[in-house]
Amino acid sequence: MKKRMTAIILALVLVLAAAGCSGGASEEPVKIATKPMTEQYILGEMLKILIEEKAGYEVELTKGIGGGTNNIQPAMEKGEFDLYPEYTSSGWVMVLDHKAEGVDDEEMFEKLKSEYQKNFDMTWVGQYGFNNTFTVAVSSKVADQYNLKTCSDLARVSDKLVFGGNPDYIEREDGFGVLCETYGYNFKDVKDIDIGLKYKAMQNGDIDVTNGFTTDAQLSRDDVKPLEDDKHLQVNYYCSTVVRQDALENYPELEDTLMLMDGILTDQEMAELNYQVEVEGKEDVDVAREFLISKGLIEK
Repeated sequence: MKKRMTAIILALVLVLAAAGCSGGASEEPVKIATKPMTEQYILGEMLKILIEEKAGYEVELTKGIGGGTNNIQPAMEKGEFDLYPEYTSSGWVMVLDHKAEGVDDEEMFEKLKSEYQKNFDMTWVGQYGFNNTFTVAVSSKVADQYNLKTCSDLARVSDKLVFGGNPDYIEREDGFGVLCETYGYNFKDVKDIDIGLKYKAMQNGDIDVTNGFTTDAQLSRDDVKPLEDDKHLQVNYYCSTVVRQDALENYPELEDTLMLMDGILTDQEMAELNYQVEVEGKEDVDVAREFLISKGLIEK
C-alpha cells in the first residue's frame, strides 16, 4: 500500500512539474494569416520571428489569403487563425460596419478594442506606427496623355479608362463607391484584381487606374503616378495586430511579444522595406529579419 501511494504521489508530482514547465501554453502552433500583399508578407514574417525567437512558440504562417479582410475575419472567428495584421479603418468600416468619418484615430482604436472584444472575443494589440492609407494611382502614360495631377483631373476622362481594384476596396463602404461619388468617376470598366497583381495589370495595359496605398513600393517607379487627393477624401489606416482572446490566454508570452511591434515603423520605413522586396528582389523573411536586428529586437 505504501509503495502504491508513493507511486501515485510521484506521478502527480511529474504531472504538475510538466504543467509548470509548459507555463499553461498550448502545444499547437500560433497561427498567423496575412493579406496578399508584400507589406503583409513582411509584417507576417516579423511577427513569426518575434513569436518564435522571443516567446518561444512555434508559428504557422499562412501568407496571402485572397480577399483579405473579407475572408480572414470569418476564419479568425472560426478559430482557423489566431492573429493577423490589420488596418484600423478596415476593421472599423468592413468588420464593424461604421462610417469612416467623424471619429478621431485615438477614439477609433479604443472603440475597435472594445467592440472586437464584445462581438468577437478578439482585441487589437499595439500599433506598428505607419499609416497606409489609400491613394489613386494611374499609369504614367495615362497621366501624361491626359495631363492628370489630381483626383479631380481624372474625373473628366474616367469614362475612357479601366479601373482595377482589390475586392476589399471595391466592396467596402468607404472605398470605391465613395471615391466615385466624391470625384464623379464613371469608368469604362471596373475589374476585381488581387492586391498583389494590380500594378502588374497596369504594366500590362489591362487597367489604367487603381487604388494604391501610400506605402506601396511601386509608387516610386517611373511608370506609375499617384494623384493628389485634392478633396481630402481618404482616412487613416494605422496597422496593428488583431488577435483572438483565447490565443492570448493559451500563449502567456504572446501579448508582450506582439507589443514589441508597437511604434517600430514609419511610413517611409515601410515603403523602403516593400521596395527591397518588390524592386530589389530580396526575400521578405530576410528583409523582416534585418529590420528587426536594426531595431535591436533580435540578435544576428
